[in-house]
Amino acid sequence: MKAGYRYISFLFLTAALSAPATVVTRAASQDEHRDEHRDEHRDQKRVYDRTHKDYHNWDSNEDRSYHQYFTENHREYRDYSKLGRRDQDNYWKWRHEHGEDNH
Repeated sequence: MKAGYRYISFLFLTAALSAPATVVTRAASQDEHRDEHRDEHRDQKRVYDRTHKDYHNWDSNEDRSYHQYFTENHREYRDYSKLGRRDQDNYWKWRHEHGEDNH
C-alpha cells in the first residue's frame, strides 16, 4: 500500500511541477506569434474614407488603384496625403464605383 501511495504521490508531484513550465512555454510562443503578426502590419497604413465612413488598408493594390485614378482622370499624380479633403473624397467616391474586388 505504501509503495502505491508513493507512486501516485510521485505522479501528482511531477505533474504539478511540470504544468507551469508548459504554460510559460505556450505563453512565450503566443507572444512570439503576436510580435511576428505585428511586424507584418507595422508598415501598413490605414486611411479613413469620410464619405463612406470606412477604413481602407493602403497597400500595393490600393496604390495601384490610386495611380489608375489619376490616369483615367488625366490628372497629374499627387501623393494622397497632400490632397485636399475634396480631392480625397473624390478619390474614394471613384474607388467605390470601380469595384470593391480591388478594395
